[in-house]
Amino acid sequence: MSNMSPLLRLLGRGALAGALAGLLATAVSFLLGEPSINEAIALEEAAAHADGGEHAAEVFSRATQQFGLGVASVLTGAAVGLIFALVYAIRHREDPAADPWRRSLWLATAGFVGLSLIPFLRYPAQPPAVGDPATIDFRSQIYLGALLIGAAAVTAAWQLHRRLLERGAAPQLRQLAAVAVVLVGLAATFLLPGNPDPNEAPAELIWSFRVGSLAAIATVWFGLGAIFGLLSLRAAATAKRRDADHADAAV
Repeated sequence: MSNMSPLLRLLGRGALAGALAGLLATAVSFLLGEPSINEAIALEEAAAHADGGEHAAEVFSRATQQFGLGVASVLTGAAVGLIFALVYAIRHREDPAADPWRRSLWLATAGFVGLSLIPFLRYPAQPPAVGDPATIDFRSQIYLGALLIGAAAVTAAWQLHRRLLERGAAPQLRQLAAVAVVLVGLAATFLLPGNPDPNEAPAELIWSFRVGSLAAIATVWFGLGAIFGLLSLRAAATAKRRDADHADAAV
């Protein structure tokens, strides 16, 4: 492990942190989202029987689906962790002296706001059985548009914050300017077309499902930031001790 390059060790920390965050998100989804999913499935079955038809038989059991979703969440978290580690490496190269914990949490917050919260606020998660399969491509396209706008807004906010910092602007001004840019980005997503599918599910079901979905998303990002930050602090302490040992040996 000691012979690995710093970048490979960083990527390894990112993948591990992301996988663990995905596992935590799976637990949150099960606790908060599973009741809503079961209720949505029951409503879909009831609607099918009311129309005189039959609900399509499940190819996989619910337990198998839950396991598959858990595996997918862990793998997705690991992939996000790799990208997170690359962005962290770029920022570390620009400012090696920055606190790893603080930087990791800031990056996690930026990722959550730009890549998850802004698109979610424009196109909230829908319970199962809501949505026409014929509109999947269109819905994917408009969500991608919101995702790109969110990423651009957070990037622009960071760039503006850094330029104001270089000019010696007060912290309050820098923070308000960054928030304003993010809000403009959120407003821009509402220029995109709306969701074409009507949502006829009960309001309570929709609300509980969306709360669970957002909680799981937040768990991925902030779990990733916290775990990666802790691993980075440990790595920095280990490197510091190793350098001290080498210095003592040289003496």
